[in-house]
Amino acid sequence: MDSLTQIVLGAAVGEAALGKRVGRKAALWGAICGTLPDLDVVVPFADPVATFTYHRSFSHSLFVLAALTPLIVWLIRKVHPQHRDERGWYALVYLSFATHVLLDSLTIYGTQIFWPVVTTPVSIGSVFIIDPLYTVPLIIGLVAVFLARRRPAIGRRVLAAGLTFSAAYLAWGFAAQSWVHNVAKASLERQGLATTRQVTLAAPFTTLMWRIVAMHDDGYRVGWYSLVEGGDKIIFADYPSETALLDAMPDHWPVNRLRWFTKGFFGVSVDGADVLMTDLRMGVEGSYVFSFKVAEIANPHPIPVASTMVSDRPDFDRVDELWDLLLHANSRPNRRPL
Repeated sequence: MDSLTQIVLGAAVGEAALGKRVGRKAALWGAICGTLPDLDVVVPFADPVATFTYHRSFSHSLFVLAALTPLIVWLIRKVHPQHRDERGWYALVYLSFATHVLLDSLTIYGTQIFWPVVTTPVSIGSVFIIDPLYTVPLIIGLVAVFLARRRPAIGRRVLAAGLTFSAAYLAWGFAAQSWVHNVAKASLERQGLATTRQVTLAAPFTTLMWRIVAMHDDGYRVGWYSLVEGGDKIIFADYPSETALLDAMPDHWPVNRLRWFTKGFFGVSVDGADVLMTDLRMGVEGSYVFSFKVAEIANPHPIPVASTMVSDRPDFDRVDELWDLLLHANSRPNRRPL
């Protein structure tokens, strides 16, 4: 999730775990621990694909963070020797770590929470990386705690309600994703659209809209489903993918790494002489977040090159199109596909 959400979640967990006994220090240390795993972005990698795929690996491992917890607790007790609740600090630190990585695993990016035992990224996709309905209740709870100085029990109850609501929202997202995934699968079958794999992803900022990517032998299909509009048919737009270009470089590390990390949900295109691999799970058509140059067209076959990043930022100017889809995704046959 975004950095603000992780800081707020860490602070809320810290306050809930130890705030009654140590005061605001609990929220402060929870916020610090809630953001520590994302500091792996400062680790330098020479290859952009390595930077992309090693983020959320060792730094988001439940095992590594468990090993780091005693060090952080030792540091906290050095700073606050008057607070001797060692078990409480252990609970605060590890819960702040664990909730961070488990929340990240619900997004589609890919989080290696069992590294190094199992390195396969967990990428559920039941919540977008920014979702106000998850974050705002936590902020309200923390504000209530800080404002209710004379009646702290009220603030703690508001915070508990915020944590409960946010957890229930994640459960709702998981259930909605499962339901939409089955609707999409049935819709593809009724339309006679063959697929090799399918993924259902929460749309930006909401779990009322879902994006479906269905791969097939010659490319991929993208559809949108709105829970506001309902229905049992999804309109799919078909896009080509020149995956055959990758056959000439079976041992090229960036290609194989992206195949693995995207779990097969990638597109291959040619831009001039550049061969590009794009993660189809993040972004929309024409505005994908992660796209990499991995080869160049020679005469006539592609030759592998060191990877370079082509794009790494979403196009938020198109958000208004998503809100239009929320009302018309399932029933407007002539809408511009995303």
